[in-house]
Amino acid sequence: MKVRSCLATCSSSSSCTATAADATVPLSLYRSSNGGTSPSSGSPSGGTSSSSSSSSSTSRDTSSSSIESNLSLQTLPSVPSLQALTTDSLHLSVSHHLLYALSPPCLLPITCLAPHGKLLYAACGHEIHVYDTSGASACGEISRIDAFNTRASSSGSVKSVVFCGGRIFTAHQDSKIRVWQAAADGRHGLVATLPTVGDRLRRFMLPKNYVTVRRHRKQLWIEHADAVSALAANGGLVYSVSWDKTLKAWRGGGGDSGSDLRCLESVRAHHDAVNAVVVATDGTVYTGSADKRIRVWARQTGEERHSLVATLEKHRSAVNALALAVDGSVLFSGACDRSILVWEREDSANHMVVTGALRGHAKAILCLTSVSDLLLSGSADRTVRIWRREAEGRYCCLAVLEGHRRPVKSLAAVSGGDGLVTVFSGSLGGEIRVWRVLVSTVDKGRLGSC
Repeated sequence: MKVRSCLATCSSSSSCTATAADATVPLSLYRSSNGGTSPSSGSPSGGTSSSSSSSSSTSRDTSSSSIESNLSLQTLPSVPSLQALTTDSLHLSVSHHLLYALSPPCLLPITCLAPHGKLLYAACGHEIHVYDTSGASACGEISRIDAFNTRASSSGSVKSVVFCGGRIFTAHQDSKIRVWQAAADGRHGLVATLPTVGDRLRRFMLPKNYVTVRRHRKQLWIEHADAVSALAANGGLVYSVSWDKTLKAWRGGGGDSGSDLRCLESVRAHHDAVNAVVVATDGTVYTGSADKRIRVWARQTGEERHSLVATLEKHRSAVNALALAVDGSVLFSGACDRSILVWEREDSANHMVVTGALRGHAKAILCLTSVSDLLLSGSADRTVRIWRREAEGRYCCLAVLEGHRRPVKSLAAVSGGDGLVTVFSGSLGGEIRVWRVLVSTVDKGRLGSC
């Protein structure tokens, strides 16, 4: 008997619930016992398909989106909506197909999805499962090739997975960061747990290295005092944020041992739990928190530590997710207020200013990711929306991916070129769905010629 878990949809101290009747959606794939999948015989592509270029689909999505946008406007009435365009007005054809539905054996919530080359790392409870996705875009087989941290249930759920210096960094509920290395045979072994024993020994003697984390309790500043909620990596550094309200920077290293892994810096970043972190290619760090704020951190010229550059305040509830456009010029933030805010850099400022909101989700925004010129958002309303920026900062909702029975907690996407994108979505119901999305331009001369 399979048991599905239903967890809270917001990892913060703010109240945010998602209660809705479960929709019964038939799976287009049969689940195999080893975590892989096999296509159903009813469809040559192994999945269901739909196209947002059809008029009936467009009108239905528009009517439902208008209702859900009104809900978002109630919480952020002063922020204008940016999704003023349709696929028809842009002469776009958007098709999306469900290729696979994967269920890791643990049957626990999917809390993180992280693609790395041809591999997909999926955090399921306290376990990390590794899938070979080399044949996903061509409707080939997806197979589970490894699973690690399977026996360490005391570490709690895995919150985030990133890659730095040829290693895999995972964030855990037990306030630790674990570092893994993949062997030649594809198996993953534990390299170190951060902070390392050597880092602790280097600092434990001096009283100045201790900070008060709660009344009558002190600990080393290099330690997180609560769940590590998110990770980001850039330029050989790994950034971690936690429900203990701090941001820490770690040396990612690249040697065979864990001796080069050290905590370099710790900042009291927010007044409440920090839920998200992203870092731009220029080293600018953005953190989102349950205190409803986004803060911008950077190293000033000649400085070794990050300092606060700006505080972005527009959300009315906990910030759950952040994403940066590929070029780092646009920041997207998702919160429990059902809105995705769009922040752009002004020529006269060193930080972002809000330009508007993307509305359409009926419940809290739980995850965001960007790929190519697309933004993908996952919500407690159990849908995934695909957005694209067009001229003059206007946006179009290209498609809505439906079928998850539980809130969508994690997203990842890989561009295949020529408008082809493979999307991975993970839900709190323990299911990973793999989608094939194709965006193409319609010849204007052929419009209305049928």
